[in-house]
Amino acid sequence: MYVRTMYATGDPAKLGGVADALATEGRRLLSEQPGYRGMGLFVDRELGKLMVGSWWDDEASRQASDERLRERRAEMVAPFARTVAIDNWEAAVASPPQGLQPGAWFRLVRMEFEPADADRLVEAFRDTAMPKLRNIPGFVGGSLLIDRATGRATVGAFYADRQKLVDSRSAVAAVREEATAQANVITRSIEEFEVVLAQVNMPS
Repeated sequence: MYVRTMYATGDPAKLGGVADALATEGRRLLSEQPGYRGMGLFVDRELGKLMVGSWWDDEASRQASDERLRERRAEMVAPFARTVAIDNWEAAVASPPQGLQPGAWFRLVRMEFEPADADRLVEAFRDTAMPKLRNIPGFVGGSLLIDRATGRATVGAFYADRQKLVDSRSAVAAVREEATAQANVITRSIEEFEVVLAQVNMPS
């Protein structure tokens, strides 16, 4: 599967209305596109950050949807966004959350790696990190997204609520230390978001 992410920053006072529009009209527009598999919407209301991830069967569907919806997407986020970054990813490892309840939170880790080490990173996350993450109380799903050509990756992890996310920080740091050493990865940033919505339908 393949993913497109949009990361926008702006005035925190204007974030709520744009997030609501993306969760309703934005989700509807995406769901009408061939190859659509799901969407995640995440916000930092205090700092004024918003991230959307849309999931697709293949690269062609992802690209076609971007071409169709690019103009409307820009219109929808314009009241809030002062900076917008669009990225495209391969979903190398995916364990989407099921039945998330209101109050869920999300941690995003951005990483860099040598492109030649892409398979090494996927193996480390799939075989080392993910099994250990599943044993952390409150963890309900996660994914590794990579860009093999540029050597960039993100790890996203869902927690049942904010307290579970906070409580997980030390345990996750230990998992991250082991996995990044195994895969020769550099961690660039760690962010935490409130989950507005998250639903991905994996292919059977």
